[in-house]
Amino acid sequence: MPKKVKTLLIQLILFLVTCFSCTYFSAQFLGLPAQTFEEYMLNGLKFSIPFLAILTVHEFGHYIAAKLYKIKVTLPYFIPFIGLIGTMGAFIQIKSTPRSRKQFFDVGIAGPLAGFVVAFAILIYGFVNLPPMDYLYDIHPDYKQYGANYAEHAFKDLPNDSTMVLAVGDNLLFKIMEEVLVDDKSLIPHSYEMAHYPLLMAGFIALFFTGINLLPIGQLDGGHVLYGLIGRKKHKIVSDIFYVLLVITGGVGLLNMPLLDDFIPLASFDNLLVFTPIYLLILYIGFFARMSKNKVTNLLISVVVFVCQFAIAELFPNFQGFMGYLIFALLIGRFLGTGHPSAIADEPLSTGRKVLGWFALLIFFLSFSFQPFYIVQ
Repeated sequence: MPKKVKTLLIQLILFLVTCFSCTYFSAQFLGLPAQTFEEYMLNGLKFSIPFLAILTVHEFGHYIAAKLYKIKVTLPYFIPFIGLIGTMGAFIQIKSTPRSRKQFFDVGIAGPLAGFVVAFAILIYGFVNLPPMDYLYDIHPDYKQYGANYAEHAFKDLPNDSTMVLAVGDNLLFKIMEEVLVDDKSLIPHSYEMAHYPLLMAGFIALFFTGINLLPIGQLDGGHVLYGLIGRKKHKIVSDIFYVLLVITGGVGLLNMPLLDDFIPLASFDNLLVFTPIYLLILYIGFFARMSKNKVTNLLISVVVFVCQFAIAELFPNFQGFMGYLIFALLIGRFLGTGHPSAIADEPLSTGRKVLGWFALLIFFLSFSFQPFYIVQ
């Protein structure tokens, strides 16, 4: 079998498997009532179709932009996953390096912009067409006795030792849409119940991925945009700042999290004494050892990050951050780095592209959530 045909077959199989896994596991994630397997899968399709549509448009935005510049690129590889929403996203492989700052910019920005347009449209439809309260009562019949004020009663005993709830955070775009598009605010789902609303969840998780992709760090999509806007030297400074903020956000929850047989770092002064040197070593080796050529500077950054995380955890105990950001930052720090390579043709962008670049960074601020998901138990 020719290599090209074999690759296309692998990509097709991954796409079909991802369609099934996303539909099957998202149905479980949504928790909608279903009497038969067919109803169960139809519930999953309410999420998987809009979500995979956004994901596909995003990847083909990159693909088409690369093809226009005759950059060697593969079709998307979709990643199925067992659990959660049934997928870890998708990616394309760029097999030849863009030759100019404009090419880096165009290929980097095309995916997030294309995906955001679809997500924006889906969210508008979702917020304009929020179902009546009876929809939620069918899922939670006990809420009916409380009416529109169900959140004040149904969750008043949380957190407790016997209950664990996955709560969905928000972002700036969600807040704007809730304010502008929804007349009856009682129809807006509580953060504990957002998972029951497939279109909103598809849009929210798509924005979550968009926010990550548009982080102005290294060679992420946002890093390519930033490089196009301000060049390599300034890119490194801004990239490092956002990387530090990402690590701070991701690691805050660690200080209040049970570790190793209910060992909680902030539970006592003795625990903090044991935890601090180990965690500082992890921060230095895992995240900041390669940030600059000066080892002392990198160590000081590690200390500053820990102090900031400690201060946030003490002052805002309900803020858990998001551990996923810490894992993502670890991959960047150890394998990708926060810098960006120089293009052969390093000429400045046109005014139109600069405007588009700043608009993309605005999308980042609208989409990014400091606490997209958190556990209440």
